[in-house]
Amino acid sequence: MSRQQRDALDAMLRSAPRSQTPLTPDEQRTGFATSITRPAPEGVATRTTVLGGRPTLELEPAELSTPGRLLYLHGGGYVIGSPHTHAGLVGELARRAGLRTVSVDYRLAPEHPFPAAVDDGLAAYRELLATGTDPRDLVVAGDSAGGGLSIATLLAAREAGLPQPAAVVVLSPWVDLTLAGGSIRAKEGVDPIFTESDLRAYADLYVGEGDRAQPLASPLFADLTGLPPLLVQVGANELLLDDAVRLAGRAGADDVEVTLEIGPGLPHVFQHHYGRLDEADAALERAARFLTAHLSTGRPDDDSLEAAR
Repeated sequence: MSRQQRDALDAMLRSAPRSQTPLTPDEQRTGFATSITRPAPEGVATRTTVLGGRPTLELEPAELSTPGRLLYLHGGGYVIGSPHTHAGLVGELARRAGLRTVSVDYRLAPEHPFPAAVDDGLAAYRELLATGTDPRDLVVAGDSAGGGLSIATLLAAREAGLPQPAAVVVLSPWVDLTLAGGSIRAKEGVDPIFTESDLRAYADLYVGEGDRAQPLASPLFADLTGLPPLLVQVGANELLLDDAVRLAGRAGADDVEVTLEIGPGLPHVFQHHYGRLDEADAALERAARFLTAHLSTGRPDDDSLEAAR
């Protein structure tokens, strides 16, 4: 059944019409919202608030497993997407983890180019800490550009002298805006969603003439020492496969605890297709377990460890 699901998903993604002329950012945002938006799942309450000076969607599952918090940064090439386009995906992760979640509406390019998104991610993270969230009870996640932004936010937090969260999960992360990964070309045509020119256009809007290899734009080129345990999930059929593989390798080389999962035959952020793709549901379950296992309430305390010896 899973193979049939993957094939059906690939066919559906390839059937999406592609414009013969470049679309404006507003046109892209409208099209993306129409195609990707799913509502928060049943049992997850939502409300709009503000965090770090930016509009934020709060998602609270009816059943909370821990007092922890999840900070989520959505994908969309730094140009499109919002907490509302990702309410379904983020709500599913929040529900499975049993975590109160905040999804930040960070500023988008080209109206707000780099480093506006990083500034907003850091401001949200800083406010969570300042208002009493223990970093041991805080986890971070993001997809695509939001995955890269999650890593960049933690790098910015480290540079600001702030403590790191308990763990971070990134789904199909975009962490190299120089587009140097071999899969950018090797997976051209295999990827049913993106072409190299698509990614280059997003990078142009976000960074412009700036240095695309600077660590907060392309976290792959950063020293990742001191970052928390990291889970990377990626599909084998996507241009950003090598971004994920190289990020995991870099993290391991910098002594970060890292887990890399590559889904055979799967596209970019395949987790969006929960409920109709078995691998999406399984991946979200693993991501949820990873996050909660690293929270302070999910780890044995020193007394428990001593008693177990």
